[in-house]
Amino acid sequence: MNHKGTITLETNRLILRRFRLDDAQAMYDNWASDPEVTKFLTWPIHGNVEISRSILQSWIDAYADNDTYQWAIVLKENGDFPIGSIAVVHQQEDINMVHIGYCIGRSWWHQGITSEALAEIIRFFMEEVGANRVECRHDSNNPNSGKVMAKCGMKPEGILRQADRNNQGICDCCMYGILAQDYFQNR
Repeated sequence: MNHKGTITLETNRLILRRFRLDDAQAMYDNWASDPEVTKFLTWPIHGNVEISRSILQSWIDAYADNDTYQWAIVLKENGDFPIGSIAVVHQQEDINMVHIGYCIGRSWWHQGITSEALAEIIRFFMEEVGANRVECRHDSNNPNSGKVMAKCGMKPEGILRQADRNNQGICDCCMYGILAQDYFQNR
């Protein structure tokens, strides 16, 4: 893959950009402290804004590596504060695969924002980085996350029973993926 790092990406409604330390309050307020947003995620709810700030600092430090991908999701009409995040949470170089994770504040659910962000991330990895596979997963009890993946052209690839753990405990893992051949064939 031709890694480019976390560069700014833009869609009709969104700017996907690097996080800054001054995003800590928005991160905490908009998604990281909300038990409904974090219900099916693999990281615990943030107990205070200092936890958000500490995590942001680690992400900012990681931006020095050009194979780090961690974007703030910014809705243009709301100014410059982030409403969610989307990132590569795992990658496998030998098969040119990236695994994407995302979350967005509850106030912005069911507006197509996450789908718009994921579609742009898929485009970026296929067209600019040269990924062969982009994959995502979700808890079977969170079908709305799967709807986001399907809307972006990802195909359901099966359910791994009791193969993951999140804030609800051990859970089934629904896998979705899109291959470069599928992406370019449908462009």
